[in-house]
Amino acid sequence: MSQLSLKRAVNVRAIVTQRWKDEIQQGLQGQINEVDGQLQQLEMQGQRAIAEIKQQSLQPPGPQVMQQIDNIQLQVNQKKSEFLEQKNNVLQQLQEVQTLELNQEVIQGQIESMFTVAVGDNLVSKMNVEILLRDGVVMEIRGTV
Repeated sequence: MSQLSLKRAVNVRAIVTQRWKDEIQQGLQGQINEVDGQLQQLEMQGQRAIAEIKQQSLQPPGPQVMQQIDNIQLQVNQKKSEFLEQKNNVLQQLQEVQTLELNQEVIQGQIESMFTVAVGDNLVSKMNVEILLRDGVVMEIRGTV
């Protein structure tokens, strides 16, 4: 009998519990704190670079020096916008998690799994597999394993 080993994506679903919500919120809050730290560091680096340029140049600064300062400020502002967009995305996720109902099922991610298919098998049903978790414990495996 001919067989073939294949790889499939398995959806991992989680049952929303208070513990799950707390863990997810804690992780998201950690991401927010990390972005805030990156923003502070960016601001300090920008100010330091501008101060160095001003210190090395003649007083009053000429047009070339002012152009350098403007370029640094532009780069800092662009990077700041990226960080703020990241932070807003995480804040939105945090808000979504807070509104989830307890015992509701949500998609938590995907993992890969190997499986064997043979002549006569229904490939579609073997591809559609899900794992259901409650606080990290497998509660159910759905689909044809």
